[in-house]
Amino acid sequence: MLKEFDIAVLGGGPGGYVAAIRASQLGFKTALIEKDNLGGICLNWGCIPTKSLLKNAEVYDLAKNHADDFGLSFSDLSFDFNKIIKRSRNVSEKITKGVEFLVKKNKIDRIRGFGKIKTKNEIAVYDKDGKETERISAKNIIIATGAKPRILPSIPVDRKRIITSTEAMILPEQPKKMIVIGAGAIGIEFAYFYSVLGTEVTVIEMLDAILPVEDKEVSALLAKSLQKRGIKIHTGTVVESAVPAKDSVSVTISKDGTKDTITADIVLSAVGVTGNVEGFGLEELGVELFKNHIKVDKSTYRTNIDNIYAIGDVIGPPWLAHVASAEGIHCVETIKGLNPHPVNYDSIPGCTYCQPQVASIGFTEQKAKELGYDIKIGKFPYSASGKASAVGEKDGFVKIIFDAKYGELLGAHIIGGEATELIAELGMAKTLEATYESIVKTVHAHPTLSEMIMEAAANAYNESIHI
Repeated sequence: MLKEFDIAVLGGGPGGYVAAIRASQLGFKTALIEKDNLGGICLNWGCIPTKSLLKNAEVYDLAKNHADDFGLSFSDLSFDFNKIIKRSRNVSEKITKGVEFLVKKNKIDRIRGFGKIKTKNEIAVYDKDGKETERISAKNIIIATGAKPRILPSIPVDRKRIITSTEAMILPEQPKKMIVIGAGAIGIEFAYFYSVLGTEVTVIEMLDAILPVEDKEVSALLAKSLQKRGIKIHTGTVVESAVPAKDSVSVTISKDGTKDTITADIVLSAVGVTGNVEGFGLEELGVELFKNHIKVDKSTYRTNIDNIYAIGDVIGPPWLAHVASAEGIHCVETIKGLNPHPVNYDSIPGCTYCQPQVASIGFTEQKAKELGYDIKIGKFPYSASGKASAVGEKDGFVKIIFDAKYGELLGAHIIGGEATELIAELGMAKTLEATYESIVKTVHAHPTLSEMIMEAAANAYNESIHI
């Protein structure tokens, strides 16, 4: 006899487990099917463990290169690479256990195994040997199977010499030379991490700037900062081939018709991700796909099959954990009939956790102009902030873009210390359709880094006090 559920969620990442918890809160009998630890790529092999690694790098860099600024000194400062990796794994393990507890607390049936959709209401579950262990029935199915690293034919990943972000987090030893292909958030974070520890890092990006989705001024300043650290950056450069050997990898690159070959111990392929759509029974069932992702109606997250939904990375960009979670909640509330507000994809914060940090929300200056807005731009440098000087974070700026006609916040871009935390205020402001005046008239505590947001908003209208 099949065990029956109101909602079955396939995949236990930040989209899946959040959807399952919200479903349980709303009174749905819920099953969560996941073959690995809960938390998905984000908690196990992405967001959380990488932030652990990056914090290690930040602390080491502060002690090594800036201790004297604080009147401190060290002798024989060193690090243990394997302990750094181990700390990252321990942090990840603790967090994933916390998610398992939350699922149990919310009385969700946690089913361990690989789920394959057999009919629109039936899922078969298989163990690691491919043996079917059980079948369940569900009125509604939510697919949250995530994404995996994109593999290009010219960059044949062998997970030894040519690796993905997963292997980059658990290398048995630190490479002396590393080539990072792709200068998005993942590539830049690992480039920063390994560079701080002393690896000679080269970054190759096909587009004309690193972090190409960010504001051009932000990308340019970050490039200068990373180059100052010794990272070599090649933009507007195509990787023709990557050929692994026993102890090295040779990478052939081309720019403006000129080819060159560079070598390294390790090549990290960070050229994006693609949806996990294979093996789940989607094609047999007739679930419509688009560019290797599941096609959905983003007002409901329903697929072309009326009781099957999909959320998170498997439906395409933006490939962000917080987007998957928001989509999961919206999807479940839609099934419940609560008519929730749609996820606003123009108000999704993006963060890169290198040093200096980068965070943004809304339109870049270029995008706002392309859309025909008459804009006002306010900027405030970290160097003019008393708090930034006090804590030794003087490099960077806050840049805010307003619609000149109504004063509405269109976009915000921060590069500098704690940028990834500061962006939250601007996220709230944008959600509430704040104007420059409401930001300026909000009294900000002194001394704080957040004052820079108030000052940048005021600067757009020539009202800034401290520049």
